Amino acid sequence: MAGTIWRAGAKNDIPARAIAGLAAVATPIAPAWALPQDFPASRHLADIAPNLVWEAAIAAIVVCAFLASIAIWIHSALRGMRNAQLRRNVFISSALNNLSQGVIMTDRDNRVVFCNDRFLDIYGLSRAEMPRGCTGRDLIALRRQRGKLAVSIEEYAKRAREPEGYVTELPDGRLVLAKLFDLPNGGMVGVHEDCTEQRKLGRQLDQTKQFLESVLDHVPVCVAAKSIQDGRYIFANRAFEAFSRMSRDRIVGSRAREIFSPATAENIEAADKAALAASEASYRSELVVERRGEKRILASNRVIARNENNEPEFLIALFEDDTERRSLSSELENTKKFLELVVDNIPVSVIVERVADGRYLLANRSAEIVLNRKREEVTGLTSSDIFNPREAKLIIARDDAAIKKGGLLIEEHPISTKDGLRLFLTRRMTVAGEDGAPQYLIKTHEDVTDRRQTESRMAHMAYHDGLTDLPNRAAFLQALSQMIEACESTGEEFAVLNVDLKGLKEINDVFGHAIGDKLLIEVAHRIQDAARGGVVARLSGDEFGLIIDGKQPDAGQALAEQLAAAIAVEFQIDGKPIRTALTTGISVFPHNGSEGASLLANAGAALFRAKAKSRGSITFYQPEMDQQIRDRRVLHQELSLSIKNGELSLYFQPQAASGRTVDSSEIIGFEALARWHHPVRGFVPPSDFIPLAEESGLIVEMGEWILRQACREAASWPKPLQIAVNLSPAQFVHGDLVGLVHSILLETGLAPDRLELEITEGVLIEDFERGLGLLRRLKALGVRISMDDFGSGYSSLSYLQAFPFDKIKIDRAFVMNLGRNPQSAAIVRAVIDLGHGMNMSIVAEGVETLEQLGFLAEEGCDSVQGYLLGRPMPIETYDKLVGRSNANVLESVRKVG
Repeated sequence: MAGTIWRAGAKNDIPARAIAGLAAVATPIAPAWALPQDFPASRHLADIAPNLVWEAAIAAIVVCAFLASIAIWIHSALRGMRNAQLRRNVFISSALNNLSQGVIMTDRDNRVVFCNDRFLDIYGLSRAEMPRGCTGRDLIALRRQRGKLAVSIEEYAKRAREPEGYVTELPDGRLVLAKLFDLPNGGMVGVHEDCTEQRKLGRQLDQTKQFLESVLDHVPVCVAAKSIQDGRYIFANRAFEAFSRMSRDRIVGSRAREIFSPATAENIEAADKAALAASEASYRSELVVERRGEKRILASNRVIARNENNEPEFLIALFEDDTERRSLSSELENTKKFLELVVDNIPVSVIVERVADGRYLLANRSAEIVLNRKREEVTGLTSSDIFNPREAKLIIARDDAAIKKGGLLIEEHPISTKDGLRLFLTRRMTVAGEDGAPQYLIKTHEDVTDRRQTESRMAHMAYHDGLTDLPNRAAFLQALSQMIEACESTGEEFAVLNVDLKGLKEINDVFGHAIGDKLLIEVAHRIQDAARGGVVARLSGDEFGLIIDGKQPDAGQALAEQLAAAIAVEFQIDGKPIRTALTTGISVFPHNGSEGASLLANAGAALFRAKAKSRGSITFYQPEMDQQIRDRRVLHQELSLSIKNGELSLYFQPQAASGRTVDSSEIIGFEALARWHHPVRGFVPPSDFIPLAEESGLIVEMGEWILRQACREAASWPKPLQIAVNLSPAQFVHGDLVGLVHSILLETGLAPDRLELEITEGVLIEDFERGLGLLRRLKALGVRISMDDFGSGYSSLSYLQAFPFDKIKIDRAFVMNLGRNPQSAAIVRAVIDLGHGMNMSIVAEGVETLEQLGFLAEEGCDSVQGYLLGRPMPIETYDKLVGRSNANVLESVRKVG
């Protein structure tokens, strides 16, 4: 357009230059015209010389000829320029009409000045439909009229001016990408391109990539790919994840030295260099790697992928763990080497010393940590030769004490190692010779530093919520008792706040429990910030407790308002905006109670009233709130009648042996769960009636019904599967529980070893000795005893030590966080190791994803339970599983789960 403006200026300049030329020619004869006006020409004409007249005439003829030539030149130049312009226009029009993109141009008044054939072809238009003076807006309106534009003209113009343009889907399924560009003179250029094939190829490329990744993920061989330029991993399949025991997110984007030990990384890099230098397309080798302190031998095959310039770009590694095969081959070669290998791979330090002279005869590799030197160097030496005088003196004294005792001597003490001071559990045992005298002293040293740290963490778990890490109900009641002690007889007041989070169940139903758990964590942080260091605890799923001192009720009211304001701010959880609110009930010491339990109960009653009044409100406890208690009594009466009226029913949830997939997880039993279908209220959630039954003591009657029905049902199954039944702490206090279980087993004919009774730590908290005695008597009947919800309350290790539980159930709060929270993974792993170390099997609750199932199977968890395997349903749903049908069992699990 700028060129057009320039050419127009050039055309206007030609006449101007011609006029300037004429002025220059006329200048020499100007004196002839510059005569006075009163000059008498007729009188003096005769006086003019004849030659002057001829000169003037000739000059006039020359001027006229010059002017004529100028005019002819101007006309010729203008015609030449018009012809050149026409040729250029024809060339440009021909070029634009042959573009694969549609092009349309408008001027500053939005009038269409050009439109190529491709544009008309794309939208099925003709030039007859574009009258003179047609505007760009008219064309867009025409496209909307034909159904070839779904958005408004303004929206289209706005989005088409964006860098990525706007894609329109035409009625025939074609996709057209439109981009608008503004011109300096105020006009506009529009480019329209049919991108149907491009988008189709893009989708096909994505599908192909996903297919290939899926195939590689199901290949049983470990596959990894890395960029040769920077050495970072760009792909790792599931087999690689399982072998390395690291997530794909941890592997991809990292170099070998960032995720493996230095020795392993050095071996990997050496193999990579050898593959790059090899002349063949692939390079096979064996290399040694370390995995959590153990060395693994890998059979590796490396392939170099090259770009179009035949330059190395990617390295693809395929490998298998060849350790076991090599180990077995070595064992078969020589029995002695096998025994040495066993000793060397004992996870504790083993040292054998001759009693006669105190010389070391044997030390395994693990002993090198304690000895701070190679085991080959200590053979034939004494403690005095190995350690400094002070350490040697202590060691010799302990050795002599063990020899004199003649039995097992156990002690824990710190030992300096290259990794610093570590805590070791040392066992000393003498071996007598044929004459009965001590001949050898066997010493084992086990590093228990990590175990003690785990026990410390588990002790922390006893008083803290597993999800939010806030103090739990037990810790809150302790703090409440301490606060009462401090304020008694001083006249000081404090308030107890019981706050409830609005709509958590709905959030879990809509977004999933993972989002709900993250919301609870964020809510806990905001409550802690608002409490400014005060006592904050998570009392139950969506309830929190706080203690605030100061002048009451003002201090309690102010804190409740601060909490409400803090929680009212919208949460962003994984990109999802979530709004919720707090409802608060408050009781005040000493006016509303002088004991921690009563203060908390009255705060709960106030919370109940606040919920009934309006969600998000703040209510202080008032004596008239006892009406709520009366309402609860009505519900209690209805619950009591529900058993007789047949309103209670049992649902069953499958339990399966841990496998890496659902298909490989064999169903081994079910857990019986009570459900209440009220004729008026409808389905009453267990979270509503179970606590009521616990508080009122009705759980004893209900528990007997549940146990009898579950045993009767299980006895009717063709398959001898396990049946698990929860026992309430109240059942241990009231009645003869052992006699009841015995009589139900006889009545229903169920084999005792098929019945599993699940208890919580509450059974042992109230009366440890009595609860322990009842558990031992139940165990004597032949039934199995399981510790339920391990980790969610006290879960004291002393309980596990005092009673040999058959099973430990890991609370779902830890299982739900697997893959998101490394602490949960560490806790689950520690509980599994702890249980196995005490010969107890482990079951994990709340398994909902294949990733959780795979992790638990990898870590050796014995069995699992959760929605992935099956939801709680009437037993008729699981007829195939209990042997009432020959159809595919696992297909039933998938349908229900």
